[in-house]
Amino acid sequence: MKKLIILLLTFLAFAKGNAQVLDPVKWTTTIEKKSETNYILTFNGVIEKEWHLYSQFTPDGGPLPLEIIFKDQKGNFNLVGKAKESKTATAFNDIFGVNETFFHDKAQIQQEITLVNPKTTSIQVELNYQVCKEVCINLEKKFTFKIPGTEATATTNTTVAAVKLDTAKVDTTNTFSEATKESVAPVEKIAVKKSKPASQRSLWSIFFVAFLFGFTALLTPCVFPMIPMTVSFFTKQSKTKAAGIRNAIIYGISIIVIYVSLGFLVSWIFGADALNSLATNVWFNLGFFVLLVVFATSFLGGFEIMLPNSWANKVDQQADRGGILGILFMALALAIVSFSCTGPIVGALLFEAATNGVIGPIVGMFGFSLALALPFMLFAMFPGWLNSLPKSGGWLNTVKVFLGFLELAFAFKFLSNADLVLQLHLLEREVFLVIWIAIFGALVLYLFGKITLPHDSPLQHISVGRLYLGLITLAFTVYLIPGLWGAPLKLISAFPPPMDYSESPLGVGSSSAGNISTSVLPEGAKFGPHQIVVFDDYDKGLGYAKMVNKPIMLDFTGHACVNCRKMENNVWSDASILPILKNEVVLISLYVDDKRPLPKSEQFTSKSTGAEIETIGDKWTDFMITKYNTNTQPLYVLTDLQGNNLNEKQPTISYVPVEEYQVWLKEGISKFKK
Repeated sequence: MKKLIILLLTFLAFAKGNAQVLDPVKWTTTIEKKSETNYILTFNGVIEKEWHLYSQFTPDGGPLPLEIIFKDQKGNFNLVGKAKESKTATAFNDIFGVNETFFHDKAQIQQEITLVNPKTTSIQVELNYQVCKEVCINLEKKFTFKIPGTEATATTNTTVAAVKLDTAKVDTTNTFSEATKESVAPVEKIAVKKSKPASQRSLWSIFFVAFLFGFTALLTPCVFPMIPMTVSFFTKQSKTKAAGIRNAIIYGISIIVIYVSLGFLVSWIFGADALNSLATNVWFNLGFFVLLVVFATSFLGGFEIMLPNSWANKVDQQADRGGILGILFMALALAIVSFSCTGPIVGALLFEAATNGVIGPIVGMFGFSLALALPFMLFAMFPGWLNSLPKSGGWLNTVKVFLGFLELAFAFKFLSNADLVLQLHLLEREVFLVIWIAIFGALVLYLFGKITLPHDSPLQHISVGRLYLGLITLAFTVYLIPGLWGAPLKLISAFPPPMDYSESPLGVGSSSAGNISTSVLPEGAKFGPHQIVVFDDYDKGLGYAKMVNKPIMLDFTGHACVNCRKMENNVWSDASILPILKNEVVLISLYVDDKRPLPKSEQFTSKSTGAEIETIGDKWTDFMITKYNTNTQPLYVLTDLQGNNLNEKQPTISYVPVEEYQVWLKEGISKFKK
């Protein structure tokens, strides 16, 4: 008995010190008959604590969205709309620059289908998705739904990126199965700034940006002159000062109600599903690019965008009624009359807010209208403040033109989105930056009075405020220029294409990184993060390592692995780590989410898992699971030229701080040199 206990403790200690194949989501399924031909398929998932599962509405360019694949659909059944999801959370991802949508604790997905072949007895479904904590895992699970009244057997096949792990019967009840706790080796956290929880950060960002643009809209020729006119109307027409203040407050609230109603209308028309997918919709991005160029041209003085005068006249007639209803129509008249100035701003805000989900447009319009309404209310309460307002003049058109330049620059972000989704490489990073440099350079010349536009007043001198604004814009323009030579430009990282979407990965005019010229890169190699020479094929990397007699660092990673990018951005870039990766090891990055198919001759059935290995990502995932008994990314392994681990105490390492990573690297390299 004593020997058995010692053996058990030894096994547990060994298991704790080694990586494991993880499966943080436990699924159960049900099928419900809705009519003679329609059925509802339901997937219920229980997610282990601290893990999160990405939604099907997480935009491309970020973590991997959930994908639902129906087998043998043609001629057997049709899908009724897109799959519906239970409540999700949204947070801005600093690494990928997108608003990711995800589940935590529980997830439910429902898909309605219509049978078209009465002989259909079962439906095969596959879920592909990504779950993350300190590491990320790409999972693939297969389900069989039995059509009620048939003799088909419902089963669930669990796989990890096309690698089968286990098979179990599907629970046909409506309750969640109990999540099974797995013994997980602790993972150290990197000391980096984390995103704020759920949608809190993105909604507050929308509000403050919208509030800022609402305040800017006040300074346009269509709105600013309305402030003293409207306040004077309330103070003169009201019998008492208190009544004037009350009416002005009602007027301000009416402005807020009108714009928030517009935000609600956008959310109601499009719906949550459509709004979540706008960010990666090619045609919507192209359409909005054209729309913003039109708006910018209007602001720059090309033409005026105005709603029909009949609308303003009819609303103005209703405003004469007096009372609360009359004040509401006065606010509506303001919205219509000022549309040529506020319309382009509102349009851009609505789109940007809409990509944050169904509540985004409502929050955005509340922030915008609050900034627009506050001055009318405050100046009505304190009429003496009107004397401190600057007089209307040419400076109002300057504000409008300034906004026009901003909208023109912002338009190319949407064109870039479409180009990235289609991977056309027509608007790569250098081209994007050149366009921005040209736009903001022209804005500098305008602010310094070197160029004038159609509605500008004669300019004998520039004001101090305009000078400062010109200097700030000039500094920003100069800041953009080093981006052509590979500078990261962190201040605007969310706008231009990523650095690897570039004509020249090292920057315009560069031809080398370290001592290695781009023209003499080893066969199969390329420049990776921070211009590290990297291979994405194991055999080619191994061959080069043997030629230069250096140890190999295997980097099991993923295109959509956020924690992999954090390691690369925060640890690999460190001055104590980067020289090691550039000079002392041969880096081989193996992407487990690479969906490119393997040639038929290279496809095989895994001996260890029994899964069909059909893609490049499947191949590297099977390699990782078979050799290192884990399915998490990032995963780093130092090996010699025969594939043996160099680190005895800790053969693999994952998401760790700089100091621990440095010690691990030096230990493995030191053993290789002995």
